[in-house]
Amino acid sequence: MAEQATGPVGDVGDRPERLRVFLVDDHAMFRAGVRAELGAHVEVVGESGTVAEAVSRIAATLPDVVLLDVHMPDGGGRAVLDAMRRTHPQVRFLALSVSDAAEDVIGLIRAGARGYVTKTISPDELAAAVRRVAEGDAVFSPRLAGFVLDAFAARPDVPVADPELDQLTNREREVLRLLARGYAYKEIAKELYISIKTVETHVSNVLRKLQMSNRYELSRWAADRRLV
Repeated sequence: MAEQATGPVGDVGDRPERLRVFLVDDHAMFRAGVRAELGAHVEVVGESGTVAEAVSRIAATLPDVVLLDVHMPDGGGRAVLDAMRRTHPQVRFLALSVSDAAEDVIGLIRAGARGYVTKTISPDELAAAVRRVAEGDAVFSPRLAGFVLDAFAARPDVPVADPELDQLTNREREVLRLLARGYAYKEIAKELYISIKTVETHVSNVLRKLQMSNRYELSRWAADRRLV
């Protein structure tokens, strides 16, 4: 178990300040849940559901750690990192995503995130991960660390760029990944906080873009690219 969190410490005898955390996720209900779970451990200094708003508010609040969703409609975590890393290098970023795909993990780490954990993480584990990132460590959910090691060892079997995959939006990739894992449309809708009709639309778009006719072809395609 990680030791109890401490923030920046002032003079000897001062009470340690709590870590200041900012939340970036386009689902308000999820942000509320994270805020409630982390409230006893850190000070949540702000939150945002869009890239532009996140960039502005992070610059204004200067948190210790930003919890960053990977996929959002207006660009997601990569766009926030690209906008912030040169002007505010002191702010550390920890990706918190439903996605555990290799290309997402690698992309965020190369963009400057200090770690990547999935949304299945427990509240205590998340609090510990935030503390470790604030202290300068790199933190990953167990199976994701291998993706990073593979990528930076330049192994050819790790997908980093794929012209066909690049056709798909972030949300279409999420739907494809869950579909390939055997999720029903209703389950995908619940997982991504969208309607079943929206799931159907995304699947239709993916089939059209990849020129496939059914979910079984999509599942094989996703498995070949290690997206499942």
